[in-house]
Amino acid sequence: MAPAKSDAAGPSSSQDGSAATMKKRNRPQYHPFTQQQLPACKPILAPQTVIPVLLFVGIIFVPIGLGCIAASNRVVEVVYQYETSCVPAYMLDNKVAYIQNPSIDKTCTRILKVPKDMKQPIYIYYQLDKFYQNHRRYVKSRNDKQLRSPEEVNNTQYCKPEATHHGNPVVPCGLVAWSLFNDTYSFARGNEVLMVHKRGISWRSEREDIFGNRVFPRNFQNGALVGGGMLDPRIPLSRQEDLIVWMRTAALPTFRKLYGRIEVDLHADELITVTLQNNYNTYSFGGKKALVLSTAGVLGGKNGFLGRGKEEHIALQYPLSRPAR
Repeated sequence: MAPAKSDAAGPSSSQDGSAATMKKRNRPQYHPFTQQQLPACKPILAPQTVIPVLLFVGIIFVPIGLGCIAASNRVVEVVYQYETSCVPAYMLDNKVAYIQNPSIDKTCTRILKVPKDMKQPIYIYYQLDKFYQNHRRYVKSRNDKQLRSPEEVNNTQYCKPEATHHGNPVVPCGLVAWSLFNDTYSFARGNEVLMVHKRGISWRSEREDIFGNRVFPRNFQNGALVGGGMLDPRIPLSRQEDLIVWMRTAALPTFRKLYGRIEVDLHADELITVTLQNNYNTYSFGGKKALVLSTAGVLGGKNGFLGRGKEEHIALQYPLSRPAR
């Protein structure tokens, strides 16, 4: 019976050896990095060491924060919100009908007072609220190949619902281009017309790499009030800078986009006459519109968040660093 027992044990031993070999074969290669066994610095965070470090960081950040606040305060900004004030009183209860009625004049003239001296260049922005340019379906409704190459003008993939017009491809196609902002602004100081310079408001990389200089608008909308702006079919997309700025989609629902520049100084207490064309339909979704005139500082436009954030960070360090009793 011993040989029979030996024969029965044979396959079992073979299987055990095979399993051990398989287990060894599947084991990942040992390395201190993958096993998180590299030498590491693990300091003991005692109050005696943490508090001096936080104080040192505070000594550095306090002057930086104060400098950021001072730079922001030197920026002069004029903001005028006009989506309601430019609507006739008898249409205030039905703003959508007002904006969609082409027979109603959308011209709106307002006087803005310059609060402080504004050195050139003075940047003109339009600001929109509650406009979600970061919505997935909105962002995807475009075709960058079509924007760049004349051989791709018939390529309207991803552009629905604004892909074709009477069976012909729309150039540029997609919701982003179709919703182009079409309010306009003109400015005067007394009898002097203030020129609005639009050249160079977009990034050079966008003009050279994203929008083609041999691609021209085709079958695009005519700028009807119910839609967005119109494009000159004689000008290539690389020179349609209002479109280029608009198609750089914003990450947040409240955003500003550059409209142009005024390249003369404005002085304190001067009165600027602004003529607006209130064409863009923000009433359908409860949005807001504003005109912004702003100078620029060393950190760009007016934004106190960077400086205040540093100061608030320092203010929180002391109570958080105190040892619990």
